Amino acid sequence: MNKMQDKIRKIYEEIEAFTTDRKDDLEQFRVKYLSKKGVITGLFTSFKDVPIEQKRAVGQALNDLKKKAQEKFNTIGDQLKKREDKTESVNDVSLPVHFQEPGSRHPLSLIRNEIIEIFSRIGFTVAEGPEIEDDWHNFTALNFPEEHPARDMQDTFFIEKDPDIALRTHTSSAQIRAMEQRKPPLREIYPGRVFRNEAISARAHCIFHQVEGLYIDENVSFADLKQALYYFARELFGEDTDVRFRPSYFPFTEPSAEMDISCNICGGKGCNICKYTGWVEILGCGMVDPDVLENCNIDSEKYTGFAFGMGIERITMLKYQIQDIRLFFENDLRFLKQFTSAI
Repeated sequence: MNKMQDKIRKIYEEIEAFTTDRKDDLEQFRVKYLSKKGVITGLFTSFKDVPIEQKRAVGQALNDLKKKAQEKFNTIGDQLKKREDKTESVNDVSLPVHFQEPGSRHPLSLIRNEIIEIFSRIGFTVAEGPEIEDDWHNFTALNFPEEHPARDMQDTFFIEKDPDIALRTHTSSAQIRAMEQRKPPLREIYPGRVFRNEAISARAHCIFHQVEGLYIDENVSFADLKQALYYFARELFGEDTDVRFRPSYFPFTEPSAEMDISCNICGGKGCNICKYTGWVEILGCGMVDPDVLENCNIDSEKYTGFAFGMGIERITMLKYQIQDIRLFFENDLRFLKQFTSAI
């Protein structure tokens, strides 16, 4: 009994006297006294040999010893941690400088915001619509016939549980909702994400972004449409940009046209981007078909209007001379960092 107590007392004094300012010494202290093969664990193992009448006193001494060792370890550990934190907080002028790199907006966001800003100058406001649409707003109200290929599964992502519900294929559906909910005059643009069942390649993707515009009022003409789009093209691509309109067909506009601009890469001389024509198509447009107005309970005898739509990816590729649409979706920092200065 006396031998065991003397041993405990001696170890207690060793622990109480221990001090260090090094992590290695503290770790050695832990291994010696607190580890599974340490001194205190050995004493607890020998505790079984202590006579029953002495177990209470010895057990109390052992518990006090273990508590003292743990407290000493924690106290010194906290002191070393505080000293380490204080050292790290001091500026060391010899260390290399770590610059915090500025962030950047996505190129699609840059062009989207620029398009919105340009049209806002001539009175257009921004409105939105849902990405999951019904057949009426996405097709029927826009004069798409039943046999139109856009209604096929190979072109549109339909929701299986309800064949009348699909991911919208264009933001034209937002135009229908606007005409149903708000009466003329209307002068709005509709930016948003759209979906089409297309193979992903350098020139196409199954997800992309559009901005569509709508202007409905009394006595709106094709001349108003041309002037608005002339203004847009030259504000976005520069005053020297040439613009031309070509006849086209869309179910929801009549007459319809596609708008080209002079290739900003070759300056109209001809290159592989413009297929050596000197022109690049950037959007479709036309006068809103009277049937579409009537579908939305707007008097086509009193009101006329124009609509247009463009792909933001296509505009961005032209603006920044990007060759592969897939770059917009890969989140490669080497690509995105190039647009830091464009914020």
